[in-house]
Amino acid sequence: MTPQSQLHPLEVNPHTGEPFLRLPTPHQNIIITPPREGDQSVIMQHMNDPTIHKWITGPPVPYLQEHADSWVQLVTEQSNAILEYLKKCEENFPNGPLQFVDASPVRYLREVKEDGTDVLIGDVRFGRGPFEEVLDEVERKQMEEENARKQAGDPTIQFVVGGKWFSAHMTADIQIALSCGLDWLAASHHGRGIMTAAVGLLMSAWAIPRMGARHVVATTFAGNIGSNRVFEKNGFVNRGSFDNGKVVRGKKKILTLLEWKLSNHP
Repeated sequence: MTPQSQLHPLEVNPHTGEPFLRLPTPHQNIIITPPREGDQSVIMQHMNDPTIHKWITGPPVPYLQEHADSWVQLVTEQSNAILEYLKKCEENFPNGPLQFVDASPVRYLREVKEDGTDVLIGDVRFGRGPFEEVLDEVERKQMEEENARKQAGDPTIQFVVGGKWFSAHMTADIQIALSCGLDWLAASHHGRGIMTAAVGLLMSAWAIPRMGARHVVATTFAGNIGSNRVFEKNGFVNRGSFDNGKVVRGKKKILTLLEWKLSNHP
């Protein structure tokens, strides 16, 4: 049997060398790729759309070119680091096994047009959890640090869909400047089941087998029925609302916690 590539199950575009995942039917014209230089203008457009930014934590309003430039640089570095690690694993483990990683190198949803071009329509990120549901700040920080120290593939790691992921050494100003919602879909594509399919694909194809995800949470702003349904359709359980003191663009936000555990999905 031929050993699987360390990129498995990612496909690779034969013309550009870019890895990607393709959503299943009826959304097979949607692919999930790494970030690209040139994404900035589209990101700016969507982050300045109130139907999107009202539901996500990060983006400053107005969202400027400098924010988009910093953001694309940051997420590109993260994606490239994962891909570089997998390339080294290809050399170090030519016969397997597949190595665990902390995140997915693909996250940007793109709609492929009939002429072969594509357009950025959304973003989904999986990473280690920030434990926003833990109300005590000291306890929250301790749990986040312990979670971060665990070796990739540890089944006790708590992952999060979206959520903050900034390094502890970053100042608040840098975090705000770089923020750009970590789980969003273009308003023109709402209501089609695209995000439900994307989260499901990233869970089954990457988070579970390649990150060792056994416990995943997501938080949404209270009232975000659409996002709640996306997660519930993917087996997440709504654990109710909580108030951890979060303030977004000057407004207090109540959050909803949704939780998925592999043990509940034999």
